[in-house]
This record gives sequence, structure tokens and C-alpha cells, in this order.
Amino acid sequence: MKKLAIITSHPIQYYAPAFQLLHHRQQIEIMVFYTWGEASVRKHDPGFNKKIQWDIPVLSGYPFQWLKNNSDDPGTHHFNGIKNPDLIEQIKSWQPDAVLVYGWGYNSHLKALRYFKNRIPVLFRGDSTLLDEVNGVRSILKATLLKWVYRHVDHAFYPGANTKAYFKKYGLKESQLSFAPHAIDNARFAEDRGTEVGALRKAHGLKDDDIVILFAGKLEEKKSPMVLLSAFLNLNKPGLHLLFVGNGPLESRLKLEAKDHPHIHFMDFQNQSQMPVVYQACDVFCLPSAGPGETWGLAINEAMASGKAILASDKAGSTIDLVQPGVNGDIFRAGDADNLTAKLDVLTKNGKSTLIELGENSKKIIENWTFTNQVKVFESVVNSGKKHAN
Repeated sequence: MKKLAIITSHPIQYYAPAFQLLHHRQQIEIMVFYTWGEASVRKHDPGFNKKIQWDIPVLSGYPFQWLKNNSDDPGTHHFNGIKNPDLIEQIKSWQPDAVLVYGWGYNSHLKALRYFKNRIPVLFRGDSTLLDEVNGVRSILKATLLKWVYRHVDHAFYPGANTKAYFKKYGLKESQLSFAPHAIDNARFAEDRGTEVGALRKAHGLKDDDIVILFAGKLEEKKSPMVLLSAFLNLNKPGLHLLFVGNGPLESRLKLEAKDHPHIHFMDFQNQSQMPVVYQACDVFCLPSAGPGETWGLAINEAMASGKAILASDKAGSTIDLVQPGVNGDIFRAGDADNLTAKLDVLTKNGKSTLIELGENSKKIIENWTFTNQVKVFESVVNSGKKHAN
């Protein structure tokens, strides 16, 4: 079997299932190299303002190695947060046929791209977009840098249309690009959790015919939860409720603005095993992100797999691929509370029946966005032995 070395910063609940599946399928041999180092499993997440330890397995079912990270300030929050003196030798000793790098914006990851270029095929996985692009001198300098970076990539995997456009702008050709969908465990989010859903709704005083709009994620500026709160307050519709699930810098401000509103509810961060219950308890999932940096928004995948209508901003990277207005939800202008209010009003005006239909459409749209389809593309490119696979 061909051997693929995978370079990524730390265990992530959205990547581990792909690694587990690659190892299980035995179409290629893999080794995952974690560059942040073993300390990453004890990391403090500043967005949620707490230490996060996922309650689904992210370090089992596939082979991996920890790399020594000698950064003075280790982490993924800056370029020099990941510096691995043994990176090249540790990977070379495993003798891979190709290397797959997740993200280039760290010292060691860029070092790997540069070293392995023209030695073995260099593959790349990223989800950056052009949604936050601003014209000016800085954008010209950025373009020069990015075109230089991507000259070190032989083949890139893009999760959706916005990232494909980004890769092409910065120098990669069509023949160097393959669609490998962003994915979550669709089956886990679709599994019926009705008893727990009933208990959750009851705990918040929700009636069966009440409509719940859900925000789930970090309560931070990038996600724009304040815009959603403003839109909800503008709507002032009986039987309509808003549920915020998560923690973050804007939590206190949100609770203050809500002023004990009887139809606005808050829950702390919920771990992965509980999130299907949260999604299934709602009727509309809203991702109001304005960015910068909302490259995808995998919560949309999760809500769709849970069978929910979606209302997303046009600054979320996945919106163009996953949200079909009038079919499974709608799209609004990021940062525009009035536009969001109007869209919420239309979505909820006919009660639950329309939302149930939109949610069923969400399930159909998301059914092919799977880890299986993602890893099949990885396997195909590695096994082709071509640096520029079609």
C-alpha cells in the first residue's frame, strides 16, 4: 500500500473520523503527525473560555505520533506556535509516498511544504475563502505570499465552492484540485433522541407548538450572535423562542441585552455527545456569522443532518454549497439585523409544518457530505501516484 503522512496541529473532532476511516479501509497506509504536541489534549480554548476535552474518541482507531514542539508560546493562535525541530526527520523515517498537510500557517507546516516539494507529492487540505477579501496594498502583498506558498503544493482538496475559488485565485490549476467534502457523522446527528429532546424543551418551559431558533457555537464577534439577538427582539413574535448554546466573550453582554426575556434561553457549552439533542430540540438553526474567518461552519452540517431548517449569513463559507433558499432554509446579509428579522419572519410565519419540510430537505442535501466520500478522494489521489491528479 501507498503510505501517506498526515501533518496536522492537534486532535480535532471533525478530522479524527476521517483518519479512523482511512485506517479502517486499508486502501492506503497512514500515519498522523500531531505538531502541537501532546500538550494539545490539555489545551484551554479561549473562545469557549474553558478547557475542552471532547467526549467522542479522537485518538483511537488510527496510528499517530506526537511531535516535540519547542515554541516559546505553543498553540495554533500564531505562526510560531508550532515549531518542531524533529519534524522532517520523524516523517522521513516513516518513509511516506506522499504527505498531506492541514493548513500552512504554522512554522513547521510551511517548513514541511517547502522540504517535501519535488521529493514526494505534497497534498494540502484547507478551507480558506475569499469572503473577507479587501482590496488595497495589503491584499497585493497577501496575494504575492499566497501564490508563493501554493507553488509548494502539488494537489489540494477543497471542501466547497468558496475554497475552490480561493485556491484558483492563488495559483492552483483545475487539474490540481479535488472536491473532498467537509463532513460530520451524519448518522450520529440523525439518530432519534426524542426522549432527551422532550426533557430539554420541558426544562426551558417550551410547549410542543413553540418554535425554537438555535444558535450553537462560541459567543464571539466573528459569529455575530448579537445580530441574531437584535433580530429576534425586533420580531417580537408569540410562540417564538431563541436558544443560545455555548460560552464566550459576548456571553455577559448577550444576557444583559436579553434582560431576562422569557423567550430567550441560554445553555453552557455542550459536548459532542449531547449536541444531537440540542439540534433536534430546535426548529431553525441560525448561523449569523459576519467573520472574518468563518471559513465553513460545520454546525450547519450538524443541524442539517439533524433534519433542521437553516438560516445562514452570506459570510459563512458553507452557505453557497449547503443552503438552498426556499428548499431547506434561507440566506441573509451578514451584519444586517433588519434583513435577518425579515427572513426569520418569513421562515416562521406558517408554523412548524413548513419548517419540518425544510428540515427533511436538509437531510437529503447533506446525505452525500460524508467522511466516506471525503476519504475516497484522498485515497484516489494518493494511489494515482500523480502529482496533478484530475
